[in-house]
Amino acid sequence: MAGQAGLIGALIGFVVGLIEYRLVTGVVVASLRRTDSSKTPAEKDDYERRIRLLKAAVLVVSVGGLPIVGYFIGRALFG
Repeated sequence: MAGQAGLIGALIGFVVGLIEYRLVTGVVVASLRRTDSSKTPAEKDDYERRIRLLKAAVLVVSVGGLPIVGYFIGRALFG
């Protein structure tokens, strides 16, 4: 039962992480694109590259980190 509680917590953390990723990146990327002051195509490409890096970092933290937290919470509460 302890293993199942951890896995269920990890699954819940994964789903919450996906939802958080979609919400955070949607709001932040839209705001960043509105405030883009790039004048040349090179500046625009660099700005878009930085947005992709930000999205990757948020993905790793939310979808990668929340299942781990969920696992430990599931084990602590129900395992």
